[in-house]
Amino acid sequence: MSGPPPEFGLIARHFAPLAGPGGLGLLDDAALLSPPLGQELVLAADAMVAGVHFLPDDPPDTIGRKLLRVNLSDLAAMGADPLGYLMTIALPRGTGDDWLAGFAAGLAEDQARFGLRVLGGDTVSTPGPLSLSLTILGTVPAGQAIRRVGARPGDEIWVSGRIGDGWLGLRAARGEWPDPEGALARRYRLPEPRVETGRALRGVARAMLDVSDGLLQDLSHLCRLGGCAAEVEAARIPVSDASADIAALATGGDDYELLLAAAPEDASRCAALGLAPIGRFTEGPPRVTLRDAAGGDITPRRLGWSHVE
Repeated sequence: MSGPPPEFGLIARHFAPLAGPGGLGLLDDAALLSPPLGQELVLAADAMVAGVHFLPDDPPDTIGRKLLRVNLSDLAAMGADPLGYLMTIALPRGTGDDWLAGFAAGLAEDQARFGLRVLGGDTVSTPGPLSLSLTILGTVPAGQAIRRVGARPGDEIWVSGRIGDGWLGLRAARGEWPDPEGALARRYRLPEPRVETGRALRGVARAMLDVSDGLLQDLSHLCRLGGCAAEVEAARIPVSDASADIAALATGGDDYELLLAAAPEDASRCAALGLAPIGRFTEGPPRVTLRDAAGGDITPRRLGWSHVE
């Protein structure tokens, strides 16, 4: 009697040890999951392609961790807690077992840190670049999910962490920006999903998303959905390197920080979470304006990353 096909051996070696109870040991075509009582399910999906979302020679463990983290960031933006995930991997032919072992080790490390397990997925081969897709599941108390809809004139604009580290980190990883301790390159390879902060913002944030396509681009979504404009003070945007072009930092993307609208009376609660105020939503048609210290309009023509251009 012959053994299992190579794909099943690969799954058994590298991914079955990552599975939670609902994943059924990755022996079936689907998972079984019972949502916790009183909770709503939150689902999100993101894909990553070598040469687009990560460098082809990035260490495999960091690729696995980044794949999980960018999806965790989507949960954080809705104030949700992680539950589990499904993953699809399109591997270039000839991908070695050592690479897969490193990739799985990275997933295992962040599964333990953020408290979730794999539930299933698919593994295929491709002649093209390495392509990864992950669908994440989370939970949030019924009626408490934070939406992108809800910003209104008079609300303050707040962000977590530092903006522009994704843009700087990519250049540092390519040797195009000074990074003597490797901190910026690490921020690019391993963004920090703000899961705890997102949870703490339930009932505070009126609208929220994570900064993946650039601060100004993502802020424009909150404006469009809230039917209002936004004014951002360039000098108040938290950055790692003040010598860098602020427009580039505010449009570069890959930061995975939280960007939100909050009422002025909630300023102390936002500040207590380490968030930074960078501007205000105003009356007017949906538009984002970036202003310098003198109040001048320095809004760049391109607000951020586009997935279709």
